[in-house]
Amino acid sequence: MSNNIVSKFLNWMKSAAGFSITATIVIAVLASIASGPYLLVNTIVTGGMLALVATGLTLMLGVLNIAMFAHGEFFMIGSLTAYYVFTPISNYIGENPESFIAVIGPLIAMAGAAIVGAISGIVAEKLVFGPLRKRSTDNWVMNSFLLTVGLSMLLINLHQLIFGADFKGIVGYWTGMPVSIADVFISRDRAMAFVIAVIVVSLFWFFMTYTRTGMAIRAVSQDITGAQIVGIDIEKIVLLTISLACALSAVAGGSLLFMYPSYPTVGLEPLYLAWFVVILSGLGNILGAVAGAFMVALLKVITVEYIGAGWDFVVPSALIMLILIFKPSGIFGSDVRGALDK
Repeated sequence: MSNNIVSKFLNWMKSAAGFSITATIVIAVLASIASGPYLLVNTIVTGGMLALVATGLTLMLGVLNIAMFAHGEFFMIGSLTAYYVFTPISNYIGENPESFIAVIGPLIAMAGAAIVGAISGIVAEKLVFGPLRKRSTDNWVMNSFLLTVGLSMLLINLHQLIFGADFKGIVGYWTGMPVSIADVFISRDRAMAFVIAVIVVSLFWFFMTYTRTGMAIRAVSQDITGAQIVGIDIEKIVLLTISLACALSAVAGGSLLFMYPSYPTVGLEPLYLAWFVVILSGLGNILGAVAGAFMVALLKVITVEYIGAGWDFVVPSALIMLILIFKPSGIFGSDVRGALDK
């Protein structure tokens, strides 16, 4: 039995996924020893929220085969919603600092961001993706890509037209002393953002793995014809998938309002990082996206530490390109098989 376990472990280590995860852990530990544990803490916090954004993007690719280049704009919608929900709450907290609202107020803002993000996803499906799907699925990947680029431009300009181009942010959600982890002090907002990311991603994984609806979503992503035969309502699943993906991005934007104040193009950086994760881990691989998020976060943190902030996109991009030369389908080797993939 022990020999069998050792053999499986060695085979896993030889795989691209096993080697990459092991190398990431080793590099993170060595970097923390060399420069201090704050590198590891920053990687974990950044990776947690990046996983949230990348999971929604992966869901769109894995189920619907939509290259969602407007995903960052739903991050922007989440940050904008959280700002307008939390601003009056913050004023109330200022007058009543001991109120219970001071504890749950930020959670209300984030929940509002998720709800508005989900509703925005439903609107996008009804007005944008649905009409395209009904007219033609030929050249679906290219057409949906162009559609999302246009949707991105539309949302950016609507934000600027209606809400202006000013930065709309907050100093912080929670007050109090920073949290100490391994002698590294991080703000309560960063710590809570990571906790929220872990909870949301875990709930999403449980939903996709153990609920009937989650199984139906996975069935549609694998075989749309088979899903229809067993009675799955494809239109409802598509609508739910888009709303969930947009809600995940929006809750990330709401959770990180203290870091990313809302303005028209605030979603570009999260979008680029999420695409790094998706390309690196493999298109449509949800669990791989979570692991890939921490890999990209580590690359970004180490690049800023040892090379400079101006290189934080250059070095990860170059390494990802190098990896894809040898592993075109991504580290976790997942191919997209979307419901509308011809």
